[in-house]
Amino acid sequence: MNRDLTTGSVAKTMLLFAGPMILGNLLQQFYNIADTLIVGKFLGAGAMAAVGTAYTLMTFLTSILIGLCMGSGSVFSFYYGKKDLVEMLRCMRAAFVLVGGITVAVEALAFILVDPILALLKIPAEIMGQMRLYVLVIFAGIFFIFLYNYFAYLLRALGNSVVPLYFLGGTSVLNVVLDLLFVVGFQWGIGGAAAATVISQVLAGVGIGAYTWRREPLVKEAWRRQAGERGERRGTYREIIRFSFSSSIQQSVMNFGILLVQGLVNSFGVSVMAAFTAAVKIDSFAYMPAQEFGNAFSLFVSQNHGAGKSGRVRQGTACAMAISTAFCLAVSALVFGAARYLMMLFASPSETGIIRIGVGYLRVEGAFYCGIGILFLLYAFYRGINKPEMSLVLTVISLGIRVSLAYLLAPIPKIGFWGIWWAIPVGWILADAVGIIYLLHVRKSLGGHTGEK
Repeated sequence: MNRDLTTGSVAKTMLLFAGPMILGNLLQQFYNIADTLIVGKFLGAGAMAAVGTAYTLMTFLTSILIGLCMGSGSVFSFYYGKKDLVEMLRCMRAAFVLVGGITVAVEALAFILVDPILALLKIPAEIMGQMRLYVLVIFAGIFFIFLYNYFAYLLRALGNSVVPLYFLGGTSVLNVVLDLLFVVGFQWGIGGAAAATVISQVLAGVGIGAYTWRREPLVKEAWRRQAGERGERRGTYREIIRFSFSSSIQQSVMNFGILLVQGLVNSFGVSVMAAFTAAVKIDSFAYMPAQEFGNAFSLFVSQNHGAGKSGRVRQGTACAMAISTAFCLAVSALVFGAARYLMMLFASPSETGIIRIGVGYLRVEGAFYCGIGILFLLYAFYRGINKPEMSLVLTVISLGIRVSLAYLLAPIPKIGFWGIWWAIPVGWILADAVGIIYLLHVRKSLGGHTGEK
């Protein structure tokens, strides 16, 4: 199932590799939407608002770990393309130890600081109890999120994007089944929805880890091989830290900005929270294929950069931009036109205020999906050519503008939450402009090295 990304048709190679990644995350997004639907329909708007805010919080916490795994995957992919399996094995072992240790620390801090975190999010008193119960259960799955993502990015770095799809898709379907069983059948309330999620995360993480250990000889070899000299070990850790921490900071800064925006949204009350929860689910589902295509493109760039095929990197970049733009234009038209019907999937027709607020959000964001699609590709490109710091710079620009503009405009009575909605695409577009200008500067200087060892 492993695919060599350094040969064959550029467009075909990228699409075949990206396809399973996109499909897997579509299934996961279907779960997220189903989870919100089940909670909203059977437990009410308050529970839906609590789950939505908890989802934003968990996205921030897990983005730290996913970013670390994503950055490690870029290193694995580079050395796999370079055919330097010795260094790749060292990096695999170092990344597991490093990221696994950070995961344990993050999970412990999440439990210890749960009350200050909820206070920071400005949770309305009427849903505080539901919110606290949900996050206390959901925090138990953090380590298994790391396990799934470490092995998923490792397999993808080897060119295998199919097996992670099986585990992600299978457990997403299981999650929906358990949601219905626990929430509707056993009537366990919001705690049942959280338990369903954690059980699915455990099975996904343990399952893909066991598969990789049994079916990929490189994984066993990474642990059997003795470490080299002390300086060599330090060099390997430095390289993992450089790539992983840049990607992690990028992901966590991005989601911390979203968390700050969530706090601002919460200040407008439960109706705006519920509308935002539903609209963000639709929004994320709409542009998720562009995000996963960007992640696949990053591994394509890494393998080809490692193999010294700079011409193929340039050709792939142009091709990826064309594919992503065409997709985003089509999705923008669909979401803009069907916004009301999409919101009615989550709210009953009688909840006209929630529907109206959600439609406004979707039409503002939906008109600018090309902006986020291009930004995902820029993040991916800079990770792939050994410039992960530039991805972080673009994230800071996008989120800095988004958060500062939202907090500037939202308090103005005639603007209100509309200022939050409009701040988002403005951030995307300005970050795109900076990223493209720098891309034109570096595109002729692509080499075949990663920097420090």
